[in-house]
Amino acid sequence: MSLHTASVHWQRAGNTGPGQRHGTAHVWRFDGGAEVKASSSPHVVPPPHSTPAYVDPEEALVAAAASCHMLFFLHFAADAGHPVADYQDAAEGVMGQDAEGRLAITRIRLRPRVRYHASTPDRATERALHERAHHACFIANSLRTEIETLLDGDSAPAPA
Repeated sequence: MSLHTASVHWQRAGNTGPGQRHGTAHVWRFDGGAEVKASSSPHVVPPPHSTPAYVDPEEALVAAAASCHMLFFLHFAADAGHPVADYQDAAEGVMGQDAEGRLAITRIRLRPRVRYHASTPDRATERALHERAHHACFIANSLRTEIETLLDGDSAPAPA
């Protein structure tokens, strides 16, 4: 078992007075020293109370799922004799109502584009490597939402 920590710090900026809306900009600090400027999503809390240039929790969730998947994929691809030279993912999360009618990220769609160092696997092998990465990913295993992996040329249904 391991422990993973993050520190979140928000402080009221300026004298907004009682009953007035507050800003949502805050800072995430991680044990390795990294700091990330964060805010609520502008889709949830409109500017000026949110800061669109900062990372919002929904984006961070999508990035965490995509990153975890990628790290396992890199490992499994290398072990299978297909080391990766370049990996890019234009991941997206869809916000909607879950089965209980609550607002949630209901789907995360990964769109990895992989360029291999030497030996490129066939499509079936590449899909199997992504499936293996998906099942190994700690983040995916922690979520109830659907996570799809679409390779180039795959079609996907429109978000619900």
